[in-house]
Amino acid sequence: MNPPARLTAPEPDRWTLVGVLDFDTVARLAVEGEALLRTAATRGRTSLVIDLAGVERANSAGLALLLEWLEMARARGLSLSYAHLTDSLRRLAAVSNLNDLLPPANGFAP
Repeated sequence: MNPPARLTAPEPDRWTLVGVLDFDTVARLAVEGEALLRTAATRGRTSLVIDLAGVERANSAGLALLLEWLEMARARGLSLSYAHLTDSLRRLAAVSNLNDLLPPANGFAP
C-alpha cells in the first residue's frame, strides 16, 4: 500500500499535493479537493495554484484527478493551474493529447 497522499492549503491561493497519485489515493483526494475549491470560491478567491513538487509517483488516475479538479474549479469560476508537473504526468498528458488542458502556473516550469 502506498503512503497516504495529502492535499494541503498552506496559503489561501497556493496548495501543495504530496504522495502517490494512483487508484488507491485519488478518490479521497477528489473529495478533499472539491471541499477546498468550494471554500476558496466562498472566500472570493479567483485563482489557485497547486504545487505538485511533492508528488512521488502518478499514473492515469492521477492525471484524471488533475483534470477533474480543473473542471470543478471552472464550475466555481476559479482559475486553477499546476506548478512542478511531474515527468510522469507530463508524459501521460502528452500520450493522451491532453497537454493543453494542464495549465502550468506562471513563473514555474510546466
